Amino acid sequence: MVDQNGMKVGEGRRDEELLLAFQVITDTHVRADEQHTHNVNLELALRDIVENGAESAGIMHAGDVTDHGFPEEYEAWNRIWEQFGGRLPPLYVTMGNHDVALGNWEARLGQFLRGTGTEDIYHDHWIDGYHFVFLGTEEGLELFSSLSEKQLAWLDDKLGESATADRPVFVFLHQPLMNTVAGSYEAQRWYGVVQDAELRAVLARHPQAILFTGHTHWELDAPNTSFGVRGEGPAMFNAASVAYLWSDEDEHKNGSQGFYVEVYRDHVLVRGRDFTRGEWVEAAQFRVEYPRG
Repeated sequence: MVDQNGMKVGEGRRDEELLLAFQVITDTHVRADEQHTHNVNLELALRDIVENGAESAGIMHAGDVTDHGFPEEYEAWNRIWEQFGGRLPPLYVTMGNHDVALGNWEARLGQFLRGTGTEDIYHDHWIDGYHFVFLGTEEGLELFSSLSEKQLAWLDDKLGESATADRPVFVFLHQPLMNTVAGSYEAQRWYGVVQDAELRAVLARHPQAILFTGHTHWELDAPNTSFGVRGEGPAMFNAASVAYLWSDEDEHKNGSQGFYVEVYRDHVLVRGRDFTRGEWVEAAQFRVEYPRG
């Protein structure tokens, strides 16, 4: 199996000790209509995780849980989740623009926090000795996220807590930095961090970080799903979308994709998964070597 950078991945993987496993999903865009394609695709993704993620420590969601941020959409989300009766791993969530934009900020934020059980706009968790950091917009902007100086300083501090080049720390934000992963190129228009330069500067000080983002919906088969995997700085990944996909031809595509992530002593495997077909995405299999930087 060869990734987009021509690197063989996965060979001998099961001969090594698996230290941590989790999934990354994004852009579920749940609707109130339980028969809507987005909702059906979410059920398929969660069923795939139940069947194939027995060792999972969590499902990490990079935002746009709902399509409009309506209370009835969060109710539909929770009904779908509860169908699996405790067979799913814990859920950790950040917000997307569809969750909190274009309305009263405080009301939308409150609905998101209540609907997902998330404790705050930004938050972090230590899971089996690994650090997970979730960022979130502090304004209800239509497309972009806005991160305060306080949040960026908090991120710098949190990444510093795990500042060892041989141990990854996982960061989640809905919108990608411009000109990094698929869909984020200036001509494609689906980047979206107001403080782009400031966030880059923080991440650059912590090469052990891996940033997962959503927002673009770009299919995992597209080039540039990853950014910086073979470099010395932080690696970045576009996590596609559970609800529907987008292509380099600027076209909507039916489909549902995300990542399975496996952590080993000296590397992290990021494995693209097609939930509708129940298959690995051969073009989206990545190995991030450690130590970094």
